Amino acid sequence: MRLSRGEAALAGFAGLVSLFLVLPSLIVVPMSFNADNLLRFPPHGFSLGWYEAYFGRDDWRLATWNSVTIALAVTVLATTMGTSAALALVRGRIPLRNLYIFLMLTPMIAPPIVSAVSMYGVFARLGLVGTYPGMVLAHTVLALPFVLVNVVAVLQRMDWRLEQAARSLGASAARAFFEVTLPMIRPGLVVAAIFAFITSFDEVVVALYISGSSAITLPVQMWSGLRFEINPVVAAVSTLLLGLSVLALLAIGFLRRAGAGSTV
Repeated sequence: MRLSRGEAALAGFAGLVSLFLVLPSLIVVPMSFNADNLLRFPPHGFSLGWYEAYFGRDDWRLATWNSVTIALAVTVLATTMGTSAALALVRGRIPLRNLYIFLMLTPMIAPPIVSAVSMYGVFARLGLVGTYPGMVLAHTVLALPFVLVNVVAVLQRMDWRLEQAARSLGASAARAFFEVTLPMIRPGLVVAAIFAFITSFDEVVVALYISGSSAITLPVQMWSGLRFEINPVVAAVSTLLLGLSVLALLAIGFLRRAGAGSTV
């Protein structure tokens, strides 16, 4: 198809905006292969030594393991709680429903530093600072809004007559949910779980306050590396995280298409 001048100009502008947004993130990729011991662009030489340093150092491996375990726990907890809340908001007759939605979305709206200071004040009194349960709870609060938004969107597109038909044929409420509703909203739940995992895995501001010295996550370790080392190990880790983010976005796009087809 031939584009008009206006459409071509709009497409070109959109391409420039996309390049402006993506280019700073892509610059870190060649920096991770720098043969020098400083963050430089363009890189001086080619080396895989900084990837070897990342996989070979105990502090980086421990931080990565902490991030993965905490993110997995947050994914399970936030997805379960967010799905239950979404079902209640969509199916139930709740007074002040809009107020509840606003309150649940507050962690997404509030500045991260505000959430971090508030959580630190509460968690310090409860003895949760520097503990894995504290990190899981803090990140669950941040991930819940993303789960809620995705699951509510899927539930609003669902044809509830299918569940009603199952109930009319003698299925209990639990059986109708697990055999009819859950398979139909499963793509949306997986997307919500991916968002919850990424939210926890990439979060740094709250983690700086809550992690202490015992539950250091990968973003906190990267922050410390930038402050005290300033070597390309941080660029190597950033490149790996960039690849993980791209894979997650591709999975989200695929699942949303699948979800759109299954809820029609």
